Amino acid sequence: MPITKSAKKALRQNATNRARNTVKKEAYKKAVKTYRKTIVSKKTDTAAAELSKAFQALDKAAKTNVITKNKASRLKSRLAHAMTKSTKASS
Repeated sequence: MPITKSAKKALRQNATNRARNTVKKEAYKKAVKTYRKTIVSKKTDTAAAELSKAFQALDKAAKTNVITKNKASRLKSRLAHAMTKSTKASS
């Protein structure tokens, strides 16, 4: 357990930041998962809306350093590629 006043404060900050980071991480993972489910089920009309939500969640996570910018960019690229791939397959 922390002894000094600053160590106690650091412990409180770590708990707060960890909770905040977990919320953002779960949000982007859930958004990506729902988007991938809509792509698999061939619902291209709702997939566009889900893609937008996934992009937003990824950008928010990257902005606050929950994930790196490169990881966010990589995931966004893969999600967009999945969209174009599914639209070509359906047409």
